Amino acid sequence: MTLQELKSQFPAAPEYLTQIFLIERDHGIVPNARLADRLEVSRPAVSQAVGRLKKLGLVDQDRYGAIGLTQEGRTVAENVVKRHFLVEHVLVGILDYPWDKSDVEAETLQASLSDELTSFLVKKLGNPQTCPHGNPMPGSAIEKAYLEAPSLEDAGVGTKIKIIRITEEGEMTDGMLSFCQENGIEPGRKVTVVEQQPGKGTLCEIEGRELHIPSVFSANLRWEAA
Repeated sequence: MTLQELKSQFPAAPEYLTQIFLIERDHGIVPNARLADRLEVSRPAVSQAVGRLKKLGLVDQDRYGAIGLTQEGRTVAENVVKRHFLVEHVLVGILDYPWDKSDVEAETLQASLSDELTSFLVKKLGNPQTCPHGNPMPGSAIEKAYLEAPSLEDAGVGTKIKIIRITEEGEMTDGMLSFCQENGIEPGRKVTVVEQQPGKGTLCEIEGRELHIPSVFSANLRWEAA
């Protein structure tokens, strides 16, 4: 089943499959409630959508309610995620579109990419391993390491680190991408942890200046040793 055929049967299917995939690879399990929160819909709406996806052979659900992808569902989800990340790279890297707004625009544009254009963009962009915000491409060589990287709020005081990722949840957190854009917090940025303030956030030194990063943001920043 092609993406266009799937959308003709159930227009919201790609979005549901994508979010199931992204939640699963970050958290391991996908309960109905978490998927509803991610999509900002009601739990009954999720139950109804999952029922439709089951009939299409794209998801299954265990007796505890955890939602999983079938092989066909996973293939669709991975293809949509790759298209989304590639569109973001075109917007940010080629068109110089604002980094903090690219995610929203990519949601609209990703469905228009054909398989041929997708393959072309992979080569043209040098086979990118992440999206511009550092989230790893499905199946990339760095996927496991980036998914297992610690959060900024877990970094020890005095630690010199390099930001490698703003999580998918972080991208969807109100104000986070704008905050990161305004303060130069992006993949590759080196910072030093000055103080951890439990429940309040992390105080960091970035290029000679101190910056307080609220806990709701620091929990969604991932790093590796600088």
